Amino acid sequence: MLAINMADGVSVIKSIAPQLVAIVTLLVCALVVMFITRNRELAFKKLSRSAAWILFMVGTVISVNMMLNGPLKTMITLATGRGVISDKSLDEAKTLGEDIAGEGIVLLKNDSALPLKKGTKLNLFGWSSTNPLYGGTGSGGLNDSFPTVSLIDGIKNAGFEVNEDLVKFYTDFRAKRPTVGMWGQDWTIPEPSIDQYKEANVFENARKYSDKAVVVIARSGGEGADLPKSLDPNTEDNFTDGGTFGSKGLRYSDQKDDLDANKSYLQLSNREAAMLDSVNKTFKDIVVIINSANPMELGFVNDYENISSVVWCPGPGQTGFNALGKILDGEINPSGKTSDIFVYDLKKSPSYNNFGDFQYTNMDEFSTDDRGTKHKPSFVNYAEGIYVGYKFYETAAKENAINYAGYVQYPFGYGLSYTNFTKEMGEIVANDGKISIDVLVTNTGNVAGKDVVEIYYNPPYKNGGIEKASTNLVGFGKTKLLGPGESETVKVTFNLEDMASYDEKDKKAYVLEAGTYEISLQEDSHNILDTRTFPIEKDIVYNSDNKRSSDNEVATNKLDDMRGSFTVLSRKDKFANLEEATKAPTDFTLPEDKKATFLNNSNYDASKFDVESDKMPTTGANNKLKLKDLRGLEYDDPKWDALLDEMTFNDMSKLVALGGYQTVAIGRIGKVQTVDCDGPSSINNNFTKKGSIGLPATIMLANTFNTELAHSFGDSIGKMANEMQVSGWYAPAMNTHRNAFAGRNFEYYSEDPILSGKIASEAVKGAADNGVYAYIKHFALNDQETNRTYQLMTWADEQTVREVYLRPFEICVKEGSAKAVMAAFNHYGTTPAYASDNVLNKILRDEWGFRGMVLTDYFGAGGYGYLDANRATRNGTDFCLTAIDAGFNYVKDKSATATLALRKASHNILYTTVNSRAYAPENLNLGLMGWQIATIIVDIICAAAVVLLLMKTWKNFKFRKELERREDIVSPVVEVASGDASEAKSDKIVEDKNTENE
Repeated sequence: MLAINMADGVSVIKSIAPQLVAIVTLLVCALVVMFITRNRELAFKKLSRSAAWILFMVGTVISVNMMLNGPLKTMITLATGRGVISDKSLDEAKTLGEDIAGEGIVLLKNDSALPLKKGTKLNLFGWSSTNPLYGGTGSGGLNDSFPTVSLIDGIKNAGFEVNEDLVKFYTDFRAKRPTVGMWGQDWTIPEPSIDQYKEANVFENARKYSDKAVVVIARSGGEGADLPKSLDPNTEDNFTDGGTFGSKGLRYSDQKDDLDANKSYLQLSNREAAMLDSVNKTFKDIVVIINSANPMELGFVNDYENISSVVWCPGPGQTGFNALGKILDGEINPSGKTSDIFVYDLKKSPSYNNFGDFQYTNMDEFSTDDRGTKHKPSFVNYAEGIYVGYKFYETAAKENAINYAGYVQYPFGYGLSYTNFTKEMGEIVANDGKISIDVLVTNTGNVAGKDVVEIYYNPPYKNGGIEKASTNLVGFGKTKLLGPGESETVKVTFNLEDMASYDEKDKKAYVLEAGTYEISLQEDSHNILDTRTFPIEKDIVYNSDNKRSSDNEVATNKLDDMRGSFTVLSRKDKFANLEEATKAPTDFTLPEDKKATFLNNSNYDASKFDVESDKMPTTGANNKLKLKDLRGLEYDDPKWDALLDEMTFNDMSKLVALGGYQTVAIGRIGKVQTVDCDGPSSINNNFTKKGSIGLPATIMLANTFNTELAHSFGDSIGKMANEMQVSGWYAPAMNTHRNAFAGRNFEYYSEDPILSGKIASEAVKGAADNGVYAYIKHFALNDQETNRTYQLMTWADEQTVREVYLRPFEICVKEGSAKAVMAAFNHYGTTPAYASDNVLNKILRDEWGFRGMVLTDYFGAGGYGYLDANRATRNGTDFCLTAIDAGFNYVKDKSATATLALRKASHNILYTTVNSRAYAPENLNLGLMGWQIATIIVDIICAAAVVLLLMKTWKNFKFRKELERREDIVSPVVEVASGDASEAKSDKIVEDKNTENE
């Protein structure tokens, strides 16, 4: 999601332009009256001028009221939000943050260097040791209202001593981390040059302080940009720092010796390598901490003989570094597992060449403007198909297409412990379409610890048939804390149909093909501990006569239009097309037949999609129903029609238009405003700047492989949201880690759809326990930041879309009972995700049984040239993420088709909100907001002042008219009379007149 920017500010001003014009007009009129009455008689002049200014005052008050209760109402209401998080909830969140980090930090390598003895003196090398990363940037950033435990704090809190001279050396070098903002990024990896190290005698002095060295390497990431695949020195440095939402331009590094076209941001920089060279020569048993959500190329840890231990610590939130300190000293035994695979060379990953900026050359007429720059429609080809992450490497290795050991450093699901475990796999128990496996886990080591049970399946594959990976996670579980010698049985259960593959070519359905299925207990995605076989005697086709048990309607082809013209990676003949399929695109023209279907705000005509048979629904009825009366009723209860009949067209249009951080109030039906807030790991109100404490990044949560912790995560968010009087949470973000360079991987869970879906669904359920609806986002295939708002056309085959990218969302809807969805910015082929009837209605609602509301992603000024509320509501999106008139977010089309679409959208929004915490008896408040009451009081005072001023003005006018009349009578007397008496009388009249004027 994006933030409010200058273009939005212009939109706000435009929305109140009529009132501003009225105020200026009244001011000009008052000044004109002042001018034209300057030579008129006093009484008339005073009356005219007073009346003009009173009229200006009344007009201004009315205009301000129209602004406050019209275009500005929702923003003021959001900005004056109420609610305070209790100390109890904050303390619980702090503890939970440590617990998640304690189970989500992964020990990648350990040659006996860890754990360290408590109280050890440590040299912390690497500038990032003084300025680590706690999460990501953009909407996933943390709230700065709460103190943050730094990496150094966490290490000190564990009882270690830190070389303060070394800390000062780094803080003197640089105090602030470079800004990786929404519209401008400085990708500098801060690190002193080797000459600066030597001039300060850093290594010699550090060795005198202690013989223990810990090196910290960090990489940033966030919303708005993907990570650089090349630090090319020939790229222009035009970066201007303006903070997260104000920066512009691009900079790869302000350290020129780090610029290297052959290096990516996820490799060791030149300066870091020079530093590590010297540390390696000076110290033994070096510990390296990788503080990055994006898997780096870590081959260097094997190149330096003195690096003994490697710890992966993605963003730990505001308290998680305490857990890092406790892991280093052994108080916490690490139990995290990798949620992504780590490879030696990211350039060889199958998506590498088809990730990034690819613009069409024949779509100029559809270009859109963003802050003065034209952007042509772009595209991305999901050429790797279903072979994402570990599924490619494991399957390619099985087919001897690659040398696994030369490609993969740390498998998916991998992580070490300070103790040892044995795992014994029980027999497969199949019953009523479900498969269960018991695994006995025993701690055979000397210290307490937790372990993860991972179950994978290898389906039968026919050469050239349905694409299938050889290794697929199907279920997992985690033990409690087991003491030495202690055992626990972990049961893993999954549906038989979960092993089915989607056949988009022939059966156009999910198919569980006949053959032998190998179901394995594994240490990780590569190392098999034990295997059982499960035979399927004949093909099971999940078609209209035999839909999957979890489906509401049968799943069949609905995404044929997404299928591009590129070659898709295939397992056929041992990945014979690997080189062809994974090369970079060479054709940048959109085929004419596809181009003919492309619509944006420049050529979309809603009338062409009107349905002649549609009948205009009833509006504005007086059925005496209020929304609260429908709480708890079924979605199809007849009372919903009666309530919807009460809404006017304008009510429905407003409800759809202003869905940014809220659902608006509709007084006619007793619909209260509900507040929605950002943050995948926290609750942040962008208007009040209030928020909750930040929990660890969601990739850290995925690393725990702990669904109970995930539920606690959602429950904590829900409790804090409830106390902040927030009903909606813009999370969990659950797109797929298709590529290591994706900017928002920190807030997405994993490369694996099962892990992502299971962890996210528990977070959704935890929030729902508190009446908070979670918006699962960004639905779907929003897997890169590059060009996301520039009409990015995503091309993929239906099997890939269903099995990899829709699957986490499917799990969240079916198992997590998600009630809200945020649609993605990108397109499915030529159709915007927010306007895809096939995905939003036919798949999400009809197949999966979703009952709830769908929101656009941020609805920027002008809808970025392609967002349109009328098109949205006709195709399954219910409302727009903006709190202002951004252009195209109000439906003005009053055709029967458009009105019925508005009615359906209103139904979805009302159904979701009435069943949330907002309508719980203890929370329901149908009264006025505090600012509205204050406005009424000010209006009363202003009205009383106007009445008094009018009375005073009229009284003064009559008095002056009387004086003028008396002057007219006295004037002839003055002309004929003489002497002192006459003069005295005249003087007396003038004196009286002057006194009154004063």
